Amino acid sequence: MTILVKIFGDLRKKIKDVESDGALPLNLHMNTENIEYIKDILQKLSIEENETSHIFVNGVYAGFNKKVKDGDRVGFFSKNQALLYKWYFKREEDD
Repeated sequence: MTILVKIFGDLRKKIKDVESDGALPLNLHMNTENIEYIKDILQKLSIEENETSHIFVNGVYAGFNKKVKDGDRVGFFSKNQALLYKWYFKREEDD
């Protein structure tokens, strides 16, 4: 079981031992074992919550407590790519 994780901007520099050709985004296929929430993915990738600007799960603006499941697509954007989403859209979370 896997999820597709897309890493954008400066967050790509945090991912070690993965070849990157410089094109955006960095795509990772992650095993869903021990992953229930967005925050679990960040922990596995050693990315701090405060390093992210916004997160999308299957194209929907999401928060750290959003549950993820097999087949989901998750996108993480760095602080230097901040959008106005937080002012106009409510984050979707499960807890």
